Amino acid sequence: MKYDVSNPLHREQAMERLEALLGKEHGIIELSEVKPQRSIKQNKYLHLLLGFFASEYGETIDYVKEQYFKLAANRSIFVRERDDKLAGRVSYLRSTRDLDKGEMQIAIERFRNWSSINAGIYLPSADEHRLLELAEIEISRNKNFL
Repeated sequence: MKYDVSNPLHREQAMERLEALLGKEHGIIELSEVKPQRSIKQNKYLHLLLGFFASEYGETIDYVKEQYFKLAANRSIFVRERDDKLAGRVSYLRSTRDLDKGEMQIAIERFRNWSSINAGIYLPSADEHRLLELAEIEISRNKNFL
């Protein structure tokens, strides 16, 4: 069940539900915060850019996403550190699914800028519909290689 904590009625209902679950002798409960998700359009746009870059540069989409989108263009957004009992301090990459709409928008803009400056590949903005259509065509022509 989801509750909007800014709504007083929902807050009360959430507390009642939590108290009822805590009143049970046995069982496991899960409590989590639901973050605003990015839109399907934004996700589709990102994958179009990744696919177009990959087809132009000659790499796989997975490689482009990790090495160029996450590490080269958006290190501050994606690279995180944590303590590991055996290995000590380790770095890991966040998943794009953990980003909210605002973070994704920043990440996409940084990637577009990085691509143009470092690879010489222009990635169309979200409102350049004809260029996006052409990018989709190019991706479909190179689908076997991506």
